[in-house]
Amino acid sequence: MRSIWKGEVSFGLVNVPVKVYSATEDHDLHARQVDKKDGVRIRYKKVRDDNGEEVEFSDIAKAYESEDGEMVILTKEDLASLPVEQSHEIEVTEFVPADQVDPVAFDSAYFLEPASRSNRAYVLMREALDSTDRLAICTFTLRNRTRLCALRVYKDVLMLQTLLWPDEIRPAILEGLDKEAKVRPQEVKMAASLIETMAADFEPEKYEDDYQNQLKELIEAKAAGGEAFTVEEREEASDDDGDDEVADLLAALRASVKDRGGDADDSDDDDEGSGSGKKSSAKKSSSSSAKKSPAKKTAAKKAPAKKAAAKKSTAKKSTSSKSDSGSSGSSTAKKSTASKSTAKKAPAKKSTARKTPAKKSA
Repeated sequence: MRSIWKGEVSFGLVNVPVKVYSATEDHDLHARQVDKKDGVRIRYKKVRDDNGEEVEFSDIAKAYESEDGEMVILTKEDLASLPVEQSHEIEVTEFVPADQVDPVAFDSAYFLEPASRSNRAYVLMREALDSTDRLAICTFTLRNRTRLCALRVYKDVLMLQTLLWPDEIRPAILEGLDKEAKVRPQEVKMAASLIETMAADFEPEKYEDDYQNQLKELIEAKAAGGEAFTVEEREEASDDDGDDEVADLLAALRASVKDRGGDADDSDDDDEGSGSGKKSSAKKSSSSSAKKSPAKKTAAKKAPAKKAAAKKSTAKKSTSSKSDSGSSGSSTAKKSTASKSTAKKAPAKKSTARKTPAKKSA
């Protein structure tokens, strides 16, 4: 690697000579503009705005607009004369807790290498930062810009991470969050359970850039005169507003937890006043009536055919009350009450069916 800047880190009366290297690089494949008829590359030309004549690169200068609208040309020498450009110092202004700097502010990363014969001061600063779990906030000028940055430890190396200025981070004003949705405690608990089943230590090496890998494969296949992939038909997007998806959110979370071998039982949750208690009680009544259904079938064998038909219709009502439990709390409550009353009458029918053989034996 080639260093892009050389100076020293200063905090208090301590100076650490360092060289700065870019810590990141772009691995994306970059396209070139060509004529689609024959693939000949297209190049841009720098031309004058008034007559369209091409201008050589060596004749191009930088100009800035003044307050009165005049274009002021500044040469490299002019820019180099700025006081901040004269300073080759990364000045540490304060040390802050690492968790107080939000990751959204992080920008480019640079490695710092010891630039002196002895790296004792470098190692001392690295060990001090690592032991205190703090970031060194500092400023320095690089490539015609004053940078706000954080100095931290990365794999036994001092890393300089430039930070975005506060006015460079847009405010999160989003229309979709104007009206906050209400989330039930069961859903939060189930989502937390799903997170726990997916918890792991971060290992970036196990991830791959699928788009770039497939792009390389497509380029090689096209170069060989073939086709790498076939286009699959996509389902047309529906016009619904996603209400069905939101209604099935808890069921989807529960199924996801079970699929990953987690505990998806949320029967001990209390959600008073939210309507979920009614739904859970309706589910319990439906399940209890379902458990009693074998007894009804046994009684139906001994009872007349008309009674068996009546019991089947009652079973259909309990099933429909289960399917409609998500539509409204009041209607569900009425149906569940009806199913409970039917279930209470079932034992009476059983006792009648038991007494019938006794009469015949007499």
